[in-house]
Amino acid sequence: MYASREDIGYDFGEDSKVGSKPTKPNPNIDGGWAWMIVLSSFLVHILIMGSQMALGILNMEWLDEFNQSRGLTAWVSSLSMGITLIVGPFIGLFISMCGCRTTAIIGGVLNALGWILSAYASNVHYLFLTFGVTAGIGSGMVYLPAVVMVGQYFQKRRALAQGLSTTGTGFGTFLMTALLKYLCTEFGWRNAMFIQGAISLNLCVCGALMRPLSPKDLREKYVMRSDSEENRTKALSHSTETMKSNGVLGEEPEKKEEAANEEVLGSVQHIEIGGKSGSGRSMYGLRLFKTVSQLTVTVRKGFALWYSSYFGAASLFTNRVFVAFIIWALFAYSSFVIPFIHLPEIVKQYNLSRQDNVFPLTSIIAIVHIFGKVILGVISDLPCISTWNVFLMANFTLVTCILTLPLMQTYVGLAVVCALIGFSSGYFSLMPVVTEDLVGTKHLANAYGIIICANGISALFGPPFAGWIYDITQKYDFSFYIAGLLYMVGIIFLLIQPCIQKKQPREKSTGEAQV
Repeated sequence: MYASREDIGYDFGEDSKVGSKPTKPNPNIDGGWAWMIVLSSFLVHILIMGSQMALGILNMEWLDEFNQSRGLTAWVSSLSMGITLIVGPFIGLFISMCGCRTTAIIGGVLNALGWILSAYASNVHYLFLTFGVTAGIGSGMVYLPAVVMVGQYFQKRRALAQGLSTTGTGFGTFLMTALLKYLCTEFGWRNAMFIQGAISLNLCVCGALMRPLSPKDLREKYVMRSDSEENRTKALSHSTETMKSNGVLGEEPEKKEEAANEEVLGSVQHIEIGGKSGSGRSMYGLRLFKTVSQLTVTVRKGFALWYSSYFGAASLFTNRVFVAFIIWALFAYSSFVIPFIHLPEIVKQYNLSRQDNVFPLTSIIAIVHIFGKVILGVISDLPCISTWNVFLMANFTLVTCILTLPLMQTYVGLAVVCALIGFSSGYFSLMPVVTEDLVGTKHLANAYGIIICANGISALFGPPFAGWIYDITQKYDFSFYIAGLLYMVGIIFLLIQPCIQKKQPREKSTGEAQV
């Protein structure tokens, strides 16, 4: 089975120039400041994903305040969660231009502003704009950099680091639920949102901790990865041939772009040197012109990288396995969200409310989910274990649980299935690792932005679709069966495409031998 992007013979060429000289490992890769990045990402998951999982408290307050239908009011929470993920590709553009740190700080301010403005809401439609859109975009601008930075700082322990950072979602669900419940009881929901907005400003602190790696550090990371893989040279030759034949390399446009940028900056420096003998006012104008020119070059390079990732010759969509990964993501996330949304109703239908009040099934999912992320991360980092295989096994376990959950009509049976759902859904921590293996660190921000965008679409429409099926059949069974079958289709795509990708170079070499 597929273990990394080299195994399937696909590469984007950012680390094709691997030096032969031994390099001293950077202490910040897999250690040092890298653990501060994990802490920052952990806090981001608490403040963003934890808060979104606790929106049920505010949803009840909004129902009492505005007297609107449950469906209309629920769209406030759905918009916030969906937009956080859907804006991923556009946040990738910000990261390419401004970097992860600046993007996260701006997102923290925007998220806090959304919470604070929502405290003055006069109707549900006002919340659509302030909380759903404004806070949702701000959350997306912090969430994606938090995931990308962990991927940049870790090589040997990537899965463990991602697992530790994403456990903040589980901790945040408990902390934010208790906090919002207390604040709403003591101060009312409006003041609670105002206070939560002030707390969300800590996202700016988390963003400030995201110290970028220098290009030299990133090159050293590529060297470390290449030294740890036995079939590196063979894989690179296959990928280079494949990409040349399809016109995928796209190195010439990048070189031309860099040459043009250097020419602009060189002309500015030449003018500056020639004008040193001028007046102070002219020197100030030259410095301002140089600053604007450097900013323009940075924006052009960032936009060129973002554009080429999506629409250029080196588009991410030329990677068939990555396209299959996107199709999988469109169905996967809803299978995790649907149980959270509809389990309380299922418990009520089976007259299990008394047992569920003692230990809610959703709490079982959340608790085991924390351990699942860490344990799957540790297993994936073992030298003899393939991250891809662990990822697939967890997916198979989860889809089996989704299909069997409607068959369980006792509390013990539901608790066991929910525990398995929580553990197997820990593969979420492996998604950034698998994405980086497919496209490389250079394209991680744009690629993972597409993946979480697909997850956002799934989260936005999955639960309403399940509710619509219930309205037709008056049962939740078919909702889980349909979600499970669609999820299985996505998994099948993941299984088929790596085999096709591996088979193509062999067919090509056979044809050349016959000629």
